Formats: sequence, structure tokens, C-alpha cells
Amino acid sequence: GMTGTGLYVSLAGFGVSAGVASGLLGVGGGTLMVPFLTLAAGLPQHAAEATSLLAMIPVVLLGVWRQQRYGNVRWRSSLLIGIPSIVAAVGGAAVAVSLPESVLKRLFAVLLLLTAAQIAWRARKTTP
Repeated sequence: GMTGTGLYVSLAGFGVSAGVASGLLGVGGGTLMVPFLTLAAGLPQHAAEATSLLAMIPVVLLGVWRQQRYGNVRWRSSLLIGIPSIVAAVGGAAVAVSLPESVLKRLFAVLLLLTAAQIAWRARKTTP
């Protein structure tokens, strides 16, 4: 993979691109970020997935802050969904870490195929 300043510049540029694509297409940033991190940056699959998840924290915090200002956040519902989600994420991370990298790569590839199928299905239903 790349190293030095070029790596940081390309990561930042790709982060912006992934964010724009996520906003426009409704695709999770991780579906774009993880392949980029493994292919261009040369990170192992485990590190790429962890980095992608970590990059979501500021995005989520900013989104909550902005939407709270508009009065759109329902805190009770957020906790009822958020707490089980955190528990599931920790459990999923434990499973991911225990898997060999080759298995994790295959599972991620299946996730990408399912995501692509969902996007195609939605496009088919909304196209007149």
C-alpha cells in the first residue's frame, strides 16, 4: 500500500468521496471505505473494518448534535435501539476478531453483493 503524506491525502480525499456517495446513494460508508483501505492503503481486513467503524464516530456525533438542534432526536427510542446495538456490535467485533482474515474477507464480499443487490432492487422498483 501507500505510505507517508500521499496516503493521508488519499485517505482524506476518499473519506470525503465516501461521505458524499453515502449521502447521495444511501450506501453505508463502510461498503466503500473497507475495500479502499484493504486495496489502496494495504490494511488487513480486520484493521480496515475497525478503521471504517471508528471513522463513523465523529459522523454520528455530528449528526446527533445537528438533528437534536432541530428537535428530531427521540432519546427514549434512541436508547431502546442504541443499547442493544452497542451490545451486538461488541459481540460482532468479538466474532470478527476470532475469524481468520480469509473468512472475514469472504463474509465482507457477501455483504457487498447483498448491498449491491438491494440497491439494484430499489432502483428497479423506483424506475418508472
